[in-house]
Amino acid sequence: MDIIKLAEVLNLSKSTVSRAFRDSSDISAETKQRILAKARELNYHPNHYASNMREQKSMTIAVVVPELANNYFTQIIQGVEKVAKTSGYHILIYVTDDDIAREQEFIRGVSNGRVDGIVMSVSGESKDHSYLAHVDVDRLPIVLFDRIYDDIDLPKIVTDDYDSSFRSTEHLIQQGCSRIAYLVVNKEQSIGKVRMQGYMDALRKYRIPLRKRLIVDCTNSYDENAGIIENAIQKQRPDGILASVERLAFSTYYACGKLSVRIPDDLKIVAFSSLEIASLLSPALTTVTQPAIQIGERAAALLLKKLQGTPIDDTERLITMESELVIRASSLPA
Repeated sequence: MDIIKLAEVLNLSKSTVSRAFRDSSDISAETKQRILAKARELNYHPNHYASNMREQKSMTIAVVVPELANNYFTQIIQGVEKVAKTSGYHILIYVTDDDIAREQEFIRGVSNGRVDGIVMSVSGESKDHSYLAHVDVDRLPIVLFDRIYDDIDLPKIVTDDYDSSFRSTEHLIQQGCSRIAYLVVNKEQSIGKVRMQGYMDALRKYRIPLRKRLIVDCTNSYDENAGIIENAIQKQRPDGILASVERLAFSTYYACGKLSVRIPDDLKIVAFSSLEIASLLSPALTTVTQPAIQIGERAAALLLKKLQGTPIDDTERLITMESELVIRASSLPA
């Protein structure tokens, strides 16, 4: 949506609409209110940074992430910054705390020219995110990574979450595990669902019954997770755990220490984690290591391609990058 289209919708001249945003006194209050109301409805924001300089650039990219506590996202930011810097761009980091309202607020806030483009891992997959359909992505291109909205037509970069989860579960089965718990923060997110499907299909391949009580719903709180996982270990007696996000591995180690459960003798663990010190844990943690820095680099390169006016190939609309199962002591025989 631009000012010309807004004027057409209102059946007014472009200059009249422009005067409303400048708070000019030569249009009526009623007309001004009608213009501003329609602008809010259509998610239009005037570009105050480039009002008469259409080619002006802020040379800034916004990086929108759900959290910073996860080492994975900090590595992605490093990758974005590395590529952005080579083209003279700076980055601004926005953290949504998994709040769709904050996500919308950030996107609307930068739509006035504060940034030239956005790379984003989304927050509200189970909620209404149709606001993105009203963003003028020709003027403000957006690339999604990791957590995505399947129904929004934007370039996306993901990892092979299904295959990684399948291989991780299969690895635990091959080490003798038959009661494997799957720890997840949000089953409604695209990643949570896809990883859970890989876990379930691996169990099915080896004719291991799916026990729904071994799918353990966790939270974003380390303290709460330690209690949830401690309870699951005591009541469900798993012999293997697949942690779908990094923080759940830490909480599992903590719970095992409190319960005197030995890793890997009593319980074997695999976790999705890009933690560089995974090998230094006791015992060293088996991880699904996602190419976080490379994801950031690829996302930034794709966004810069859009900013330079180069068309995105069909093969670049959805890019899937491979993760690596790094086997360490936490999932091997003692």
